[in-house]
Amino acid sequence: MSFLDLGDKVFLVLGVANRKSVAFHIAKLLEEEGATVVYSVRSEARRESLAKLLPNREIHVCDVDEPAQISSLAEAVAKKHDKLHGIVHSIAFANYENFSGNFHEVSKDDFLQCVGVSCYSFIAVANAFKDMLDIHASVVAISISTTRMAVESYGYMAPAKAALDSSIAFLAKSFSKFSEVRFNAVCAGLLKTSASAGIPDYVDHYMFAENLTLRKRALKTEEVAGAAVFLLSGRSSGINAQGLVLDCGMGTNYFDGDVVKHALAGIWPAESS
Repeated sequence: MSFLDLGDKVFLVLGVANRKSVAFHIAKLLEEEGATVVYSVRSEARRESLAKLLPNREIHVCDVDEPAQISSLAEAVAKKHDKLHGIVHSIAFANYENFSGNFHEVSKDDFLQCVGVSCYSFIAVANAFKDMLDIHASVVAISISTTRMAVESYGYMAPAKAALDSSIAFLAKSFSKFSEVRFNAVCAGLLKTSASAGIPDYVDHYMFAENLTLRKRALKTEEVAGAAVFLLSGRSSGINAQGLVLDCGMGTNYFDGDVVKHALAGIWPAESS
């Protein structure tokens, strides 16, 4: 038996876009552990591309911005599976097209859409699948390492993730009234993903963050996936209503000597990876 004991488990993974996706790496690890993975993607075009990447998989389409589609997803999954042993929510969206970079200028529609997709959909999915979840199921969201760092170009995504982080605790408490389902988040530092490519100035921020890590190497998507799969397994049964921070020590290293020296000299260190 594998240490994680996932061989007879069924998991729903939302948010696979391509090979670079955090959700893709989580699903890959789950399958390597012998688990059955049910996939949910945003559009029919995504389903077609994922089917080519991962043939013979169960793939559903669900735009979480549409409540009716979440309900339809739950109904479709329930027709094929009696129980889910876990859910992965790796979905976030912010429309940066018209964003000035000044938080106070974000439009109401853009802000609410960001919160709706990045946070409320997690609540809605949990509610839609509550009757399918095994009593000891684990639900994991992908968040960010800190929501207190005000990065201009990241805009209003951090406040949406702060709402997500708070929702973790409230969902854990709410579900505790009738089950032992656990809710946790993997709070990841900066990653190289296709989603991050849409954030203005992201490459510069990624290089900066890499130089602030204690190991001087950026966080890898595979490392986030490993933490998520651990939280999905029974081996993490004592962890509930938490955010597991993965930032390679960056949060303790803002005054790294080399970074301070180069910043004061006006010279930025070369990319190390």
